[in-house]
Amino acid sequence: MKALTLALLFITALCIAPSTTFSMTVANPTPPPRRPTGHMEQHSKGGRWYFAATGHAVYCYGPVMTLPLANGDLQKVATFCRDGQAVVPLKD
Repeated sequence: MKALTLALLFITALCIAPSTTFSMTVANPTPPPRRPTGHMEQHSKGGRWYFAATGHAVYCYGPVMTLPLANGDLQKVATFCRDGQAVVPLKD
């Protein structure tokens, strides 16, 4: 008997539901503003302009180092530069 009553209520609810309209609002939160990531954020201050061996000016954050070349000569390089290069050969 209970099953019959529940079935009758269920069928009645299905018949009434199409004539009734329900509105649901969907929350659409705005995403937080994006911040750039990477090595630029780590080196927000300090840095220096250098003259690269290619003839361009580069802005680098790391120390200037002297590295040995394959032929035995030494080459000055700037490290951690703004353009994303880790090592930039410098003009002497």
